[in-house]
Amino acid sequence: MRKRASAAVVGLAIAGVSVLATGGASSHGYTDSPISRQKLCANGTVTGCGNIQWEPQSVEGPKGFPAAGPADGKICSGGNSTFAQLDNARGGAWPATKVTSGQSYGFRWQFTARHSTSDFRYYITKQGWDPTKPLTRAALDAQPFLTVPYNNQQPPATLTHQGTIPSGKSGRHLVLAVWNVADTTNAFYACSDVTF
Repeated sequence: MRKRASAAVVGLAIAGVSVLATGGASSHGYTDSPISRQKLCANGTVTGCGNIQWEPQSVEGPKGFPAAGPADGKICSGGNSTFAQLDNARGGAWPATKVTSGQSYGFRWQFTARHSTSDFRYYITKQGWDPTKPLTRAALDAQPFLTVPYNNQQPPATLTHQGTIPSGKSGRHLVLAVWNVADTTNAFYACSDVTF
């Protein structure tokens, strides 16, 4: 009798883990080129990140950016208070990827699970923005510098968009990548610090 009870408990535990693993992984992703803040936390380059170190793919928030979406100052976390460390500018000291104004660049996403997709949009901060403060809409150029329509298709596990880094930039900047999911009300957000 004891063996059967133990086997039943083990079976239920395995089933529970399976449900959590599949339920928690639907439609998640992050950018790793240029490397995003959440990836820097996940790979241990930056510490003191809280839960995002285990869930770099989970920065999900309301879509419709910039008219809707996460509030100013909470954009890098997708408006998710669990990942608020991503909104902390850290005095402008996040590690930054070196880029060149006007260069061709491959913006790469990693997906832990794929989802029907409307489009991907990439924004960059204005010249003269303050990298020591949380990101706001006013700090970004009004229009995305790259928009990639995806016609409700599912992306592969890794996807690279070739685009051009905007010219006329120098110093530290922030690239905001937005993955607009087609069949939910949400999008995924990734902030990448860059330096020209």
